[in-house]
Amino acid sequence: MLAFYVLAGLFGRDPWKGEDAIHIGTAWHMLHYGDWLSPELAGRPFHEPPLYYWSAAITGKLFAWLLPAHEAIRMASGIWVTLALMGLYYASRELYGEEDAAAGPLLLAGCAGLLFHAHDAQPMLVALAAYSGTLAALAALERKPRLAGIVYGLSVAACLLGTGIAPTLPLLAAAPVACYLSPNRRQALLTLFIGLALATTLILPWPLLLYNLEPTRFHGWLATELAPLKTPFSFIGGGSFLLMLPWFAFPAFPLAAWTLWIRRHAIRAPGQFLPLAFLIITLLMLAWAYRPQQIPALLLLPPFALLATPGALALRRGAANAFDWFAMSTFSVFVGIVWLGWSAMVLGWPGKMAERASILRPGFVAQFDLLALAIGLLATAWWIWLIFTAPRSPYRSLTHWTLGFTTLWLLAATLVMPWFDFNKSYRPIAQAIADKLPADHGCVAERALNNTQLASLSYFAALEPVAETSKAGLACNWLLVVGDTRRGVAAPNSRWTKVWEGNRPGDHKETFRLFRR
Repeated sequence: MLAFYVLAGLFGRDPWKGEDAIHIGTAWHMLHYGDWLSPELAGRPFHEPPLYYWSAAITGKLFAWLLPAHEAIRMASGIWVTLALMGLYYASRELYGEEDAAAGPLLLAGCAGLLFHAHDAQPMLVALAAYSGTLAALAALERKPRLAGIVYGLSVAACLLGTGIAPTLPLLAAAPVACYLSPNRRQALLTLFIGLALATTLILPWPLLLYNLEPTRFHGWLATELAPLKTPFSFIGGGSFLLMLPWFAFPAFPLAAWTLWIRRHAIRAPGQFLPLAFLIITLLMLAWAYRPQQIPALLLLPPFALLATPGALALRRGAANAFDWFAMSTFSVFVGIVWLGWSAMVLGWPGKMAERASILRPGFVAQFDLLALAIGLLATAWWIWLIFTAPRSPYRSLTHWTLGFTTLWLLAATLVMPWFDFNKSYRPIAQAIADKLPADHGCVAERALNNTQLASLSYFAALEPVAETSKAGLACNWLLVVGDTRRGVAAPNSRWTKVWEGNRPGDHKETFRLFRR
């Protein structure tokens, strides 16, 4: 079930506007030009840690024979999500026993906030895996010290090389908590010291190489990493993260509260104290170093899911039945809505919905896809079969919830993904611009293009414009501009002639113009 969760949504769509296109473009540039030392975005320094882009470039190389480049690159996200689920499984097993272990990854996969980012190209998924791995390592300090030390060291190294300094701080701050909980504190301290030594050995080569070979980029990366740590602590920011959690971490959020209530007399036991302390430390780091957004909030999900594990399997009969019926009825309704949406797009029924779909995506023409239909029918049959055959057990409601999410996402990714994909990609813009440029066009300058647009032009058209105001840009005979006002897309002066103008399908606010001197 979790394998379907990981894979559904990685395929069948272009790099979408936003983070997905930025990180796919960066990984593609690394793979295409062979510059593995430091990430670049459309030929410009991109001061991000390299681990996610290394992994994405490797999957892009390994699966290029089977998949389009962007889908092969996006496979890296599936690997990091898988590692996160595995880490949480082992953490649950160490803290709560083998019978309860599967609830941890099911709760993490069932969190509403993860679904929207688990299938994008997203470096924060490296930190998600590192947080789960750290929880597993700290939970196993007493029983498997050698393995715990290795996993802890790998997690710290992956987090720093994947997402930077700020997300790594909670992994370091949680180590004293684990030592406090361990009956053999000397052994725990030695294990964590060995883990930190391993992490240091794995981390140091990259910044040292960068410092010696590209010192300007090293200082740019270090300044980018330290900037969030120089900001004042924000109680408002922490409060905003908390206000986000009731839906973002649902159903782990209420189940974690239930765990704390039923185990309130054993709050100092490792099963409660470790994930709770880890959660508080992570929340303090987010309030200090990040603005309240969904992507950094992903780091709160592993400790929430782990803390919620005992509560999910200890619901009273009435609450368990209510949760079960809520999951079955909610996702059954959404499954029906997806099928109606597919019918409206492909068959034209219901007419009102078909008309609305056309209004929202002007120019979109749906195509009948037999494979997508077969996958949708199988997923729906799977969902109906589980509703009627799932045995009565503490896992029943949780299984229905997570499988409902998986079924809904699988249906959306197969039946209606072309409709979503239609205006979220810059492929038509990039190809239209490439068609207007002669083979010997030389350099192209740009004005007001954002990172998503630059990455998409690089990936779809191998076009990497330079800034209009730079020395190279002032010498270019071609200029690409984007804006939402006439002044924003106007030519610099009368020496420039408009060659082409266009928009993304269905988006008339964002206008592109190509000029020639």
